[in-house]
Amino acid sequence: MAAVPIAVITGASSGIGAATARQLAAAGYRVVLTARRKDRIEALAAEINEAGHQATAYALDVTDRNAVDEFATAFRTLAVLVNNAGGALGADPVATGDPADWRQMYETNVIGTLNITQALLPALTESGDGTIVILSSTAGLATYEGGGGYVAAKHGEHVLAETLRLEIVGTPVRVIEVAPGMVKTEEFATTRFRGDTEKAAKVYAGVEAPLTADDVADTITWAVTRPSHVNIDLLVVRPRAQASNAKVHRTT
Repeated sequence: MAAVPIAVITGASSGIGAATARQLAAAGYRVVLTARRKDRIEALAAEINEAGHQATAYALDVTDRNAVDEFATAFRTLAVLVNNAGGALGADPVATGDPADWRQMYETNVIGTLNITQALLPALTESGDGTIVILSSTAGLATYEGGGGYVAAKHGEHVLAETLRLEIVGTPVRVIEVAPGMVKTEEFATTRFRGDTEKAAKVYAGVEAPLTADDVADTITWAVTRPSHVNIDLLVVRPRAQASNAKVHRTT
């Protein structure tokens, strides 16, 4: 009997990460859920297992390199790594942005992705058919006012994906980048505005149907489950109401 392929998902405690874990598990992967919030990923793992699939929870901060390296020792081979951990803080202009916010966004989005990718790349290669997914953002492809720190971090993540693909071509590992536009999840905008739900709601005001976490997870799962010779280099996914980072149709 063939071994069940393993998929590691970072930032799996909510939103896109949790939705991706559910969908990859349903697609036949044994999913390993990582995030800092142990209680959340343990609850999700229990939900997935109760649904008849396979899931394990492992509390992990991807910015802690020693912890990441220890986590990586559990894998001799690995089929999929989904780099989802990240996030935004603040929406201040460059002139007044908090350097601490910029630093934290860079550490989580770029260094966190670098840490876990470096640590698990040998196991992905050993599998003979590995896939790395980097969940960036349309913020990694174009700028917008008030997004300087997040845009800079996501540009860094986008370049990491492009460079890695060049450097490991010829190995049995694909590098897929999925860049979502406006996605309405339970935490992204609220975290960005430090719990200010009124500000968070304004991001989506009048937008008839922003993307959901499930929409993005469906896109990731589709890309991962293409035949192994097919690489989805970069997939940009937006809601119909969004033409660019700065052009969104609002009904009110």
